[in-house]
Amino acid sequence: MIRRGRAEGWLKLPISAFRPWAEWNGVSFNGIQIGPMPGFEQRGSTIIAERDLADGNEGPLMIVPRDLILSLESVQTFAKADQQLKEVLNSLDDFGRTARGAILVFLLMQVTISCPDISESTGVTNPLTEYIKFLPDELLPTLWTEEEQDLLVGTTLKPAVRAKLNSLLREYERFRIATKHIDWCKKHWWHGGENNDEDNEDDDLDANDRALEQGRLAFEDWMYVDAMYRSRALEFPGIGDCMVPCVDMANHSSGEATAALYETDRDGNGVLLLREGKLIKAKGEITITYGDEKGACEMIFSYGFIEDSMKSAKVIFLDLDIPHDDPLRAAKIAVTTAAPGFRIFDKGDCTGWESDFVWLVCVNEEDGLSFKLAQTIDGETELKSFWMDGDLEDTSKLRDLLQTHALWDVYQLRAVSLLQNRIEAQLQALNETDHGERNATIREIPWMLADRLRNLEMELLERAYSDLEDQKLVLLQSESVRRYLGIAGEEEDFT
Repeated sequence: MIRRGRAEGWLKLPISAFRPWAEWNGVSFNGIQIGPMPGFEQRGSTIIAERDLADGNEGPLMIVPRDLILSLESVQTFAKADQQLKEVLNSLDDFGRTARGAILVFLLMQVTISCPDISESTGVTNPLTEYIKFLPDELLPTLWTEEEQDLLVGTTLKPAVRAKLNSLLREYERFRIATKHIDWCKKHWWHGGENNDEDNEDDDLDANDRALEQGRLAFEDWMYVDAMYRSRALEFPGIGDCMVPCVDMANHSSGEATAALYETDRDGNGVLLLREGKLIKAKGEITITYGDEKGACEMIFSYGFIEDSMKSAKVIFLDLDIPHDDPLRAAKIAVTTAAPGFRIFDKGDCTGWESDFVWLVCVNEEDGLSFKLAQTIDGETELKSFWMDGDLEDTSKLRDLLQTHALWDVYQLRAVSLLQNRIEAQLQALNETDHGERNATIREIPWMLADRLRNLEMELLERAYSDLEDQKLVLLQSESVRRYLGIAGEEEDFT
């Protein structure tokens, strides 16, 4: 692997060298330092107050020059002076022109430059070549072992991790195919190009075994730079998705516990500011928010932790399938513009749900939904959807049309029953998986995170099931539902 080189840990620099590096590259600090919190060294480095800090008495706590911010714009600027970086970006076409694609390639180039197994000069060294050596190895679920990922069975994180790994493997394979004909990439990444004749883009994760034999640059390297970027990406005003050295050393806290916010100044520099009304004592931690609305699943997926104060899973997304005996199933799948599932969220005293997809599942031809083949202006044919003979251009708008119908309560009852059945199946999956005691091959952090996520999701799902039952009982008293039942018969199955 490129990032490991001849010995484990070669890539790392001590955090004691961080401030000299930052100040040398134009970062200014005001009353703060970066390092481990006293007594909490196991949590890694964070931003700490050197003295008492009070909003109104302080200017920016930190200013990061714009040319040190890693963004699509800065990668394109680096590529003007780095011919090898430019070659790789150009080979990737559209992917190399996205923020994610450009930044991942840039990070991989810095790892390659630092690899002790590559003696020849590769790429152009820049300040960020040293910066990545200060970053810890992120323990995101995509980097867990298969045994550790199996702890997630029954949670919504398990399918999310599987989908992400498949997506990363496809990216890696396309990256390999795009770069294997570049001479220096062939030499340093792909072992001279041997065994690279088949441009196989198989989505199956078993292809990882084949990919790892293709050269020095392994699939794990791609997963590593993805984790490095995904866990530290921030959206800055005027810049977009980027990595901001020094600011991204701040840990997360939500709500009133968030100490600082980040933005850009009029010169495009990144600045860290104490929140209004905040007072941080000396040796206190300066935190930012990674997103207060993010649920437990997303926090583990993107950042590898759950906030200690999190008492609820907050948000759960469950997939939802169209029954195989639905005669319109294929047509519905072909035209849908909605995510195939539904979102459950915690509203404090109760739960709520939202879904554009469920309405397409719960209506059919006898209700007024139909599909027809139509010819486009260029002579091609396309499948078009209709509701009550009116053109349904966007299936995500179906709910708005159903709301105006006399049978709206009937449609709601069908939807609630569908969601309740899906939640029941998820709860059963959670209850059927018991992992017993942790063995020595499973690390403590994945074990604890998986257990906590299971408990948080189970609690929210149980509340949601109960709330949907209440909604169902109310809908059953609706005049339109009662009339519909009287017409259709008492044994009508609304699922």
